[in-house]
Amino acid sequence: MTTNTKNGKDFYNAKYTVVTVDDTVDVAKKKPVWFGTRHFVTFMLFLGMANAYIMRTNMSVAIVAMVNHTAISNKSAEGPDSIDTECERFAVNESSHKEADGEFVWETDVQGYVLSSFFYGYVLTQIPFGILSKRYGNIYFLGIGMLINSLFGLLVPISAKMGIWWLLAVRFIQGLGEGPIVPCTHALLAKWIPPNERSRMGAFVYAGAQFGTVISMPLSGLLSVSEWGWPSVFYVFGTVGTVWCVFFLLLVYEDPYSSPRIDEEERKYIQKTLGIVDGTADPKIPWRSILHSAPFFAILLAHMGHNFGYETLMTELPTYMKQILRFSIKDNGILSAMPYLAMWLFSIFISHVADWMLSNLISLIQL
Repeated sequence: MTTNTKNGKDFYNAKYTVVTVDDTVDVAKKKPVWFGTRHFVTFMLFLGMANAYIMRTNMSVAIVAMVNHTAISNKSAEGPDSIDTECERFAVNESSHKEADGEFVWETDVQGYVLSSFFYGYVLTQIPFGILSKRYGNIYFLGIGMLINSLFGLLVPISAKMGIWWLLAVRFIQGLGEGPIVPCTHALLAKWIPPNERSRMGAFVYAGAQFGTVISMPLSGLLSVSEWGWPSVFYVFGTVGTVWCVFFLLLVYEDPYSSPRIDEEERKYIQKTLGIVDGTADPKIPWRSILHSAPFFAILLAHMGHNFGYETLMTELPTYMKQILRFSIKDNGILSAMPYLAMWLFSIFISHVADWMLSNLISLIQL
């Protein structure tokens, strides 16, 4: 690291280009272009989040078409744990034509293992990959991880025919690959998005989760009843996910400095608003303060509760709609997506409210 002097001020040649008095972008007077490189990164992260939730939710609908419900009902009726038939009188929910049963006679507990195996892998890699990505960069952890998720998604039909343990292993590996999506997305948003835009941009990215669910569930239902059958669900979405991974790895960069396509003015704008100081190391993580922070544990518990309800509803709702409410697979996918459509629309609206509050109410408090 070398020290130079410009206009009587010392500065360092470090990772980021220094923003000095002469070349500072006046953020108040000159706004950046309406769609810059940071917006493209945000859009790619949105698609990545949508792809991640597509890969985890498509099994929730596809398993309805994979399972032989008639065989399970007949088998369960002979034992003590029969399937609930209290809504049997609502036959109007069923399609006018008889839908063909699937080929797998999986009891409800086996179906639960299939649906949950993804999440066992998913929870294992989030924290380790989050730590490693801070040291080695986020792009490859996110891109390669999602590539593994997508490629193994293509193997789901083959593994299901090979045996239940093969299917569980494939879904578990898919979960391992998707683990970096949240920590790496957090880190990239912190490097690319100015604080005054972060609520709006962050909400747009994470709204990809609901968008992906809204796309995945109805389309999975339509593909399951098509002439290509339930395997097409995994072939279509696995291919789409693989294409996204290739474009992400080629076009998205770790930070504004390493991107060759970013406009110089936008790069300086991002640096100024993020308050980047050249020549200084990243501060250490205050683990002791975090572990003694009541707001941290409040957010942690609230997020755990949110995820429990979100993931349980997303995973089990299609099966409930089929076995209990007797909806057809096509209607099942559409109706199961409705809560997430409402959530997606409302999250976009509330993000603008949050940015407005940050920009206006804080100023009023300071006055």
